[in-house]
Amino acid sequence: MELEFSGEVWFWRGPSPWHFITVPERECDELEAASKFVTYGWGMIPVTAHIGRTGWKTSLYPKDGRYIVPIKTVVRKAEGVALGDVVTVRLVVGG
Repeated sequence: MELEFSGEVWFWRGPSPWHFITVPERECDELEAASKFVTYGWGMIPVTAHIGRTGWKTSLYPKDGRYIVPIKTVVRKAEGVALGDVVTVRLVVGG
């Protein structure tokens, strides 16, 4: 399954600070349907993500009834992505 959507980059300060993009509801419905085939526990869904020309392997986290995409620092730097930017994300589920 492949998905593409746009979302705003936000920051979570927690004990391990990280940047994320929240997956829109419609795409979350599709991910929920596929999750039972690909999740490895705790609702995590393995994906290959792309922003611009940069790709990386990660897992989607379930949060508040939706999924969030963690954005690595190396990806943000390579693509010039900053907090609050709206970016397009491509996901390959199970990739």
